[in-house]
Amino acid sequence: MPRVPEAHLAARRDQIIDAATARFAANGFQATGMADVIAASGLSAGAVYRYFRSKDELIEAIVDRVLGRAADRFEQLLEEGHAPDPAEAVAAAVDLIVSVGEAAPVDTTRVAVQAWAEALRNPAVAAVAGGAYGTMRGYFVEVARRAQQTGRLPADADPAQLGAALFSFVLGFLLQRLLLGDVDPGGYVESVRRLLG
Repeated sequence: MPRVPEAHLAARRDQIIDAATARFAANGFQATGMADVIAASGLSAGAVYRYFRSKDELIEAIVDRVLGRAADRFEQLLEEGHAPDPAEAVAAAVDLIVSVGEAAPVDTTRVAVQAWAEALRNPAVAAVAGGAYGTMRGYFVEVARRAQQTGRLPADADPAQLGAALFSFVLGFLLQRLLLGDVDPGGYVESVRRLLG
């Protein structure tokens, strides 16, 4: 039997994740079953289960993908010893949320928020989401540490707490964008700049 190329396997896996993301974004984790994902993927049940044995594995893959994009963005922002202004770091995260949210075919930020709720009941999702969000917060801690070194933030403050506070600006934007729908990204970032002075 000929071996299936890695590119084909990766494309099939992505096809399943895309279908699951669309279903979860539309209906939530609890209301979406594997049968819904299989139908949306256009593949057979056997093909889907070859890649993902359960809905939990799919949720983990989606959370990892969505939050992995954010982590990649921050690694670029912090590369080569760059010391971004804290407001610049918040602006980069807000820009990422908007670009991910507006990317076709589905607003994956809806899935990220649902992952928070799912993490409260599902230890496997909690591990993936907690690790990813912990990594994101860690980037803000590093931003705070570098800002302290350049005099942009108080040197006597705990950088872990400063990073947690900066990260809250991002999570607050995400929630308000989805729940209220009236938050202007530019105005929000400008207000953060003023608050951070």
